[in-house]
Parts: sequence; structure tokens; C-alpha cells
Amino acid sequence: EETSSLSLGKDRADTVIIGGGCVGVSLAYHLAKAGLKDVVLLEKSELTAGSTWHAAGLTTYFHPGINLKKIHAYSIKLYEKLEEETGQAVGFHQPGSIRIASTPTRVDEFKYQMTRAGWHPTEQYLITPEKVQELFPLLNMDTVLAGLYNPGDGHIDPYSLTMALAAGARKYGAQLNYPVQVTNLNFRSDGTWEVETPLGIIQAKRIVNTAGSFWARDIGKMIGLQHPLIPVHHQYVVTSTIPEVKALKTELPVIRDLEGSYYLRQERDGLLFGPYESEEKMKLQDSWVTHGVPPGFGKELFESDLDRIMEHIEAAMEMVPVLRKADIVNTIAGPITYSPDILPMVGPHQGVRNYWVAIGFGYGIIHAGGIGKYLGDWILEGEPPFDLIELDPNRYGRWTTTEYTAAKARESYGFNNIVGYPKEERFAGRPTERTSGLYDLLKSKCSMGFHAGWEQPHWFYKPGDETGYKPSFRRTNWFEPVGREYKQVMEKVGVIDLSPFGKFKLKGTDSVKLVDHLFANIIPKVGSTNISHMLTPRGKVYAELTVSQLYPGEFMLVTGSGSELHDLRWIEEEVTRGGYKVEIENVTDDMGVLGVAGPYARQVLQKLTSEDLSDGSFKFLQSRLLKLSDIAVTAIRISYTGELGWELYHRKEDSAALYRAIVEAGQKEGIDNFGTYALNALRLEKGFRAWGAEMNCDTNPLEAGLEYFVKLNKPADFTGKEALKQIKEKGLKRRLVYLTVETDNVDPEGNESVWHNGKVIGNTTSGSFSYSAQQSLAFAYVPTELSKVGQKLEVEILGNNYPARIIQEPLVLTEPTRMRLQRKGESPKI
Repeated sequence: EETSSLSLGKDRADTVIIGGGCVGVSLAYHLAKAGLKDVVLLEKSELTAGSTWHAAGLTTYFHPGINLKKIHAYSIKLYEKLEEETGQAVGFHQPGSIRIASTPTRVDEFKYQMTRAGWHPTEQYLITPEKVQELFPLLNMDTVLAGLYNPGDGHIDPYSLTMALAAGARKYGAQLNYPVQVTNLNFRSDGTWEVETPLGIIQAKRIVNTAGSFWARDIGKMIGLQHPLIPVHHQYVVTSTIPEVKALKTELPVIRDLEGSYYLRQERDGLLFGPYESEEKMKLQDSWVTHGVPPGFGKELFESDLDRIMEHIEAAMEMVPVLRKADIVNTIAGPITYSPDILPMVGPHQGVRNYWVAIGFGYGIIHAGGIGKYLGDWILEGEPPFDLIELDPNRYGRWTTTEYTAAKARESYGFNNIVGYPKEERFAGRPTERTSGLYDLLKSKCSMGFHAGWEQPHWFYKPGDETGYKPSFRRTNWFEPVGREYKQVMEKVGVIDLSPFGKFKLKGTDSVKLVDHLFANIIPKVGSTNISHMLTPRGKVYAELTVSQLYPGEFMLVTGSGSELHDLRWIEEEVTRGGYKVEIENVTDDMGVLGVAGPYARQVLQKLTSEDLSDGSFKFLQSRLLKLSDIAVTAIRISYTGELGWELYHRKEDSAALYRAIVEAGQKEGIDNFGTYALNALRLEKGFRAWGAEMNCDTNPLEAGLEYFVKLNKPADFTGKEALKQIKEKGLKRRLVYLTVETDNVDPEGNESVWHNGKVIGNTTSGSFSYSAQQSLAFAYVPTELSKVGQKLEVEILGNNYPARIIQEPLVLTEPTRMRLQRKGESPKI
């Protein structure tokens, strides 16, 4: 029902959605349609005010991300049937779209994207210049080398779309109230929220911030959160009638000229095009970030500025010559929001209970349908329907300052059509305040990667190396140096900065009970460590952590840098839900971590301590507190390299001194640095899985080959236990397998299509060159019937299908396994 502005109609709701743009309205529609009672949406002015109404409305199946393709696909399928369901016209055109490649690198990028689309149901084709011209006859073909074509793409009228979703939401019982401004939010001790408005207070079980471009930050501020969002000026231009366009029998496909950095589509009998200017030229609305949005701003626009986009206009006239004669009838300059990495923030927020967000949409129209469904399912089921960690609001933290957000938004906007390389690095806004104690020592010696705000060495330079970041679809300047670091760890001893790990301390009366309930593995004894997984109720792998019990009932939990707050939020939620008496402390920023690994690791560290580090005394997967060169460390005998090694946890301010002492002690053994690229090659050869690649919320631990860590027979009823028993009973449809791939100058790296008998049957999850086997290695998911050792398959890389074969894992035995075999008198394979 729509209520008059005199009353809210109700003072309680299950879910209050704040913001009536296309995303908020889509969520209201999906929650109500799924049967949730008491869904209330509050909009301060009118539906579609903000960024929605002036959007260019482009819809595309294409996305370089893997699971974001699912969001795009769902949106398009929904928009196709919305009119029939709601009786509201949506103005949906589907003439297809073509991305234009006019350089050989772009053609590589398209081939790279094709192999990632092969195992998705979406239609996408690499097409020849002849086909491009047939589909878009008005194109100047001089520079066109290829096109990436998605037949189902097009554009929709954003206003009509939102109104149709609103009609649907009302039909299923949601209440949309406007104009109603949210003036304050109060959190109550029982976990509910009081939402204050001029018309009274609504008490809500949860609130969802969908306040979009302008107001999402203000809603966040009400509860003490600084959402990293910034409005960007985006302009698009509409022309008058063009005779050549009017004469066409069918609507032109949407064009994306990637080198020219603009999109162009037909608008009635004219053309519409919108450019993305470079970092230097584009404009941010900085004043809104510092002083807030002007109170009355709703459906206003900015002053247009054609000078700023002149070079793009010229590029467009070059590519589509009929534009030269056309008159510009309209220039729309409006704000769109950017998060630092262009991707929205979607999901529950760490540190605040029952507060969800769907904010930061640079492409709200294509995301609205799919995100409404995704978030609705998560709210109703208690776990995400599939993995979208790249949209996790908790990927940002205290380190995302306003300056950082502004620098990144400039870069991201300008990079809208930049080539998307594997292992991409972007340098604006770096470093953040999140630097390890070794950053100053190492920064000039290596190529640094960005991990959740941290700088971490990818690979190190030696005299004669080609230094710097040289992205490529093929092997590039780091290939030989990484081989050198690999050899260093396998033959001598290496040291690596692992400070970005997420680290939590957990203690309290119920800590043992909590750990037993959260994790599928057994609880490690005091002084021991194990690898444990948190599963979702449906039995998917929500997280992988190392768990160490340092003292009775006192644990240290360690996770990857990218999943720090993602994992912490899940644990905190469980604590609240189960009423566990525990204290959990996030010590990520206070602690440094150094990894020391390789055959001489023990020899080097032993020089710095009186503690006995021998195999008999300090066993694999033991943890203990000791002093190295008078610096207190928690030492765990574990290494992701699979070689003899320790992880050394210590106060961040001791990092440099500890590092220097270790390097000093290792001179005779020839100690040296190694980075994360070599670490990845080492872990792959040992068959170690990685969270986010081999396992995540799309996979269960049984198909991922993690049975060893999952104790279905332990007495505790851990989350996901029941679901796993059923999965086991039904049998697996697919399995993770271990492949060698015969390539030339390229290596698999994950998400490539796997072929058998001319059909795509699965996908790789990660890959790298194996410096020991001197060929490529990859993990892949394939149907169970094709998962036997010896099975021949093919992996598609850059448009070629390379022969692959399933081998027995691991390729290289881990050091503890080799020792065990040696003690039995067998000779292990290295």
C-alpha cells in the first residue's frame, strides 16, 4: 500500500529498506515476493530520485568477474518478464552489444574473457570485423580487429523499471512510503533498530541501507560508519535525428569502444553516447564528501562541460562518422557513486548487528535485479546463495580514508575501459596506513601487491632483472625471478612477509564450546595448531582458518588478508546468536608475521634461541611462545610452502628487528627473500587448496577434497554438519582434480574453461607454472565421471585448447610427509 504522508501506517517491521532507487525497490520486491511479511521501504523524496532516473540504463550480460555474471544474467531475465508480471511497461530494448577491440592486446583480453564465459550459460561470442560491420553498418572499420558480442544486451528505461518493481513489491504486500526522511537510527540491546522519521518511529528487526549515490554515507554516519563512497560527474550526450539511423530496419547494438573509452547506443532516431574521462580530467563532487549533500538535492543535475569530454567526442566521430553531422540536443551531467574499486558493497556489515548495505553502485540498473534477489535470499536463508566476496562491504576497513576513496574513484572512473589483465595492480591511493613493519626495508627491492589495504611483496628484484609492474596475458618479467625464489625455498631458506594475515585472539568461559561449534575440525590441543573450516548451514565453505590453542581456552585464529572482517563478522554473529561468553579481539594491525621456510629454516632459527627446535621437540603443527634474538614470538611450525618452516607472530614494532636478526643469522645458509607468487607455485605443487579459489561459498568441502579436515564423527554439532551428511549420502556430482597442462608461453591461473570431447565440462580454480615439473599445473572442478587419474582433458587459455591430464596429487610431497617416509626407510619423491 502507499501511505499518505501523514502517517507511517505501522510502527513495526521485519525489514526497513532505506532508499527508493532501483536497488532498494528491487530488494523490497524480492523480499515481499518470497513471502516476507512487513517489508517497509522509506524514500526521502520520490522513487528513482538520486542516480536512478538519469542513468543511461545499459544492460549487459558481460562482466569480467565470475559470479557477477550471475547477477547480470538474473537481472536481464527478470526485466524480460517484468512487464507481463506487473502490467507496467519497462521500455526494455535488447539489440545486443559489441565491445570493440582495436589493438592486439584487446583481442587477447577478449580471448581471456571468452574462456571465463565458456562455463557460464550466458551467450557471448568473439566475432570477426565482418560480423561487427554487419551488425553495426555505420561503423568506420579501419581499426576494428574483433568484437566481443553479447546478443541479449541492451538498455532499459530506469524510471519505468523502478516503477514496475515498485508495482510488483506492492502487489506482494511490501509498503513503500515517500516522502519520508530517516532522521536517526537507534540500536537497541535486543538487536533491533528504531528508525526515526518525522512521522514517527518504526521498530525493525533489520535495516538495509540502499540510500544510493547521495545519502548512503549519511545513513552510515548515523551509526558511526564511514562508508567509502564518492559521487562522480558522469556525462552523456543525446543527438537529434540522424537520417542514416532513422533509415535502419533494426535497432543498432550498443557499442563499447574500449580505446575511445565510451559507450554509444541508438536513442529513438538519434544516438546517445557516454564517455569515461581520464583520471586527470574527470570530476568528483568532493564538496559532498566533506560537507554532505545539499539538503534539497534529488532530481537535479550538474552543469554540463563538453570541453572535458572533447577527445572522446572526437574518438566517437572517428568511429561512427554519421555523428559528425548530428546536433547535440541534450547533455546529461549527473552524479553516480563510486566505491574505491567500482564494485558495490552488498551484505551485512561487520561491527553492527542487523545492519545490511547495498550501496556504491556505479552500474545500479544492471545490478538492481540480481542484487535484490541475492540479498533477499541471504536475508531469508542466513547465508549467501553463492559467493560474492568481491562485493563484501567488509573488504574495506578503517584504512579506507576519504583521501584514499577519492584517489581510487578517480583512478577507477578513468580505468573503466582499461585492459583487464590477470594479476592486475592499481597504484592510486597507495600505500595506505596499512604497511607492515618491513615495508620501508623492502619497498625498493620488490614488486609490491595490494592486499586488503596492505602492501605485500609479490616478487623480488636482482641486478639484471627487468623491474616494475609489467602486466601481460603471457609470462612476463616476474617469470624467471619467481623461479629463482622457488628454488631458494626448495634448496636453501627463504623469508616472507605474511603480516597481512587476519588475526584474532579468542578467550573466555565458552571459547572451547564456540570453536567446537564453529569449525568442522576437532579442537587442537594446547600448544597445537590445525587447519579448520567454518561451513554454512548448507555445508558450503564459508572460511578457512588456522586455529591454535596457545593456553587452555585461549585461541589464536588466522585467516587470509582478504577475508579478515568477512570471517570476524561470521564469528561475532555466532557469538551473539548462541549467547557464548567469550571475548574476541581483532589484532590484525598490531601483529607482524614472518614466514621462514626451506631445508635450512631450523638451522637458521636455532642460532637465535635456546629453545630446542629439533623435530622431536618442536613437531609439525605445534605452536609455542619463545624468544628469537630476545624478541617475543608465537612460533607455529607450519608453512604454506609445504617445506620445513615456521610462521613467527610478533608485535608489529618488532618486525624490522626480527627480520634483520633472521637475515643476519642466515648468511652462511644463503638466506634470501621470497614473495607471494613463489608461495603460490610452492603451495600448488604440494596440492594445498586456497580459500577463494578451490573452496568458497560455491563449494562444499567434500568435492573440494577437504575430508581430512572435516570431522563428521566429532560429538559437537558444528554448523553445516547435517547438510554435509546428506551431501555425502547423495554422492558428489563433481570433484576437484589436479592437472598438468602442456602450454607454451602462458599458464593457467584459474576460472578457465575445461573441455572434453568438444564440450565445456568444468573450470579451473587456480594454476601456475610448476618450476619442479617444468610445466603448468592447475586445480579444476570436473564431473565425477571424468575425475580419474590419467583422464585427458583440455584447458582453454587465450583462445587455444591445451592438452591436460589428471595426475595423482601432490606433485611434490610436503616436508613432513617426506620425513615420515624416510623414517620408514622409503625414498620419497620430491
